[in-house]
Amino acid sequence: MIKKFQQLLKEQKSNTGTYEQRKKQVMKGSIPEHVAIIMDGNGRWAQKRAMPRIMGHHEGMKVVRKITRAANELNVKVLTLYAFSTENWKRPKMEVEFLMKLPEEFLSTFLPELIEENVQVRVMGNKERLPAHTLNAVNNAIERTKENTGLILNFALNYGSRDELVYAVNKLMEEADPNKAVTEADIQKHLMSGDLKDPDLLIRTSGEIRLSNFMLWQLAYAEFWFTDVLWPDFRGEHFLSALEDYQNRGRRFGGVKDVDKK
Repeated sequence: MIKKFQQLLKEQKSNTGTYEQRKKQVMKGSIPEHVAIIMDGNGRWAQKRAMPRIMGHHEGMKVVRKITRAANELNVKVLTLYAFSTENWKRPKMEVEFLMKLPEEFLSTFLPELIEENVQVRVMGNKERLPAHTLNAVNNAIERTKENTGLILNFALNYGSRDELVYAVNKLMEEADPNKAVTEADIQKHLMSGDLKDPDLLIRTSGEIRLSNFMLWQLAYAEFWFTDVLWPDFRGEHFLSALEDYQNRGRRFGGVKDVDKK
């Protein structure tokens, strides 16, 4: 209860001024290069409105567009969105089929806008299990935006961090050199996130406080920001609040601040 009250006070404190004023102020500070988001709460959003869960997912898709635009305007370099986990296959068949149609709908609708805004689309995860129509939409977007140099919009699709680590280990075994010890850099090189910088900031919506098998290796030194806001209700103002909070934290990466050394 106390933690929720403290979070509310933080958000109220940071929500002073108009969005544009706040954005201008945030852009004077340190912007996280890589923001990762666990987009949670679509189903609960729909259930609260006595709607099918799939309607929550569809509403959440619209928010992806808004937050992509906000991240681009704020000069974030990489935005990674947890779109579908390896565990999500356990959901009802109708819901899974609908979720597999969303990438196709999103990309067919908004791809021209992403191209115009110089956004590069990437996907990390096991693509082998994806339906052909989903895979075709994804590959088309990747191909058509590969030369873009702006924000990297990275979808984690059929992704699980443990699955990713198994994948990396198997790749290392294929290249095994008995005379050479495996290093952190070797593992990093074989992760599905590829050449992307590790996330600086993780945002999770809906009030849940866990990682849900998401980027376990890469989030080692990320700052975490949790909010009770359900993903379909998440707006640019909330994204801005996360960045404002991030700028008020001191990142030590296991070390100490200069002031602590005195």
